[in-house]
Amino acid sequence: MKFGYWLPVFGGWLRNIDDEQMRPDWAYVKNLAQRSEDWGYDLTLIAELNLNDIKGEEAPSLDAWSTAAALAAVTNRIELMVAVRPTFHQPALLAKQAANIDHISGGRLTLNVVSSWWQDEARKYGVHFEQHDDRYARTAEWLHVVDNLWKQDHFSFTGNYYRVEDSILQPKPISSPRPFIYAGGESEAAKNMIASLCDGYVMHGDEPAAIGRRINDLRERRARLRPELPPMKFGVAGYSIVRNTEAEVKREIDRITNVQHSSAGYKNYQQWLAGTQLEKQPSLADYSVSNRGLRSGLTGVPDQVAEQVAAFEAVGVDFLLLQCSPQLEEMERFSEAVIRVIA
Repeated sequence: MKFGYWLPVFGGWLRNIDDEQMRPDWAYVKNLAQRSEDWGYDLTLIAELNLNDIKGEEAPSLDAWSTAAALAAVTNRIELMVAVRPTFHQPALLAKQAANIDHISGGRLTLNVVSSWWQDEARKYGVHFEQHDDRYARTAEWLHVVDNLWKQDHFSFTGNYYRVEDSILQPKPISSPRPFIYAGGESEAAKNMIASLCDGYVMHGDEPAAIGRRINDLRERRARLRPELPPMKFGVAGYSIVRNTEAEVKREIDRITNVQHSSAGYKNYQQWLAGTQLEKQPSLADYSVSNRGLRSGLTGVPDQVAEQVAAFEAVGVDFLLLQCSPQLEEMERFSEAVIRVIA
């Protein structure tokens, strides 16, 4: 099992706590990324939104790609999984940018391709917003262009969304045959695209049995649609709370799940539901913590959390992507209580 975490580009993950003592600035994320390598973490996911969907639209958030380039230069080991939304990036330009960051990092860049959901953000940043299945059709075409530009020169393509003519991209990425590509989604369009075109599947939080069913589903789709490709990797998000007693854990859960309709992030809860197609609609308590992380059950005394990690590994999960608050303190606690014990 590998352990990763979401970089706190939004200043936290809780929609009912205004100040989580984890500033969305370069000093904080640089310190966190460097220390996480010492604590035994293997990767970090750098989310991409131009508006802050956790703390409210008026709150600051970090840009994913410039942050990734900076982290590439000041870290040594950790995988930098950067989210990218095709509607916000021309494929040839992104392929060039990503190849450069891959070189800066020494081959540690990976992509997490996201087909977008937030209509208001697109409108405010002047980006065309399409219907759900059209977004996945665009993403499939976008991936085709990026993949080929990373592998060959003098590439030409004409599609419904993109066109490139005799394109040359040098230097190519260090990663061979190209940087690893993850994606997530629960709709039929999403799962078929991921099984056909991606290397890894990243899931929202849920219990191990449900995650195991999704893994088996993607494996079957992969075998049916692209049997020539290697097996996929699977990751799941989880919010971690490790304490010495179960009573302490319960108090913390109660503290972080009382989102009110007046909270800054509640408006986005409504838009998120409208803009996605999910297997199971989340409750407002689920939404209190980003990415349905509490459903993963990584809360408890150290032995309980270690048992849950083992349960995820048993159903085929390759890595966990943790969220916690405040992140420096809680990630160090998780490392000492779980990662180092398992290792």
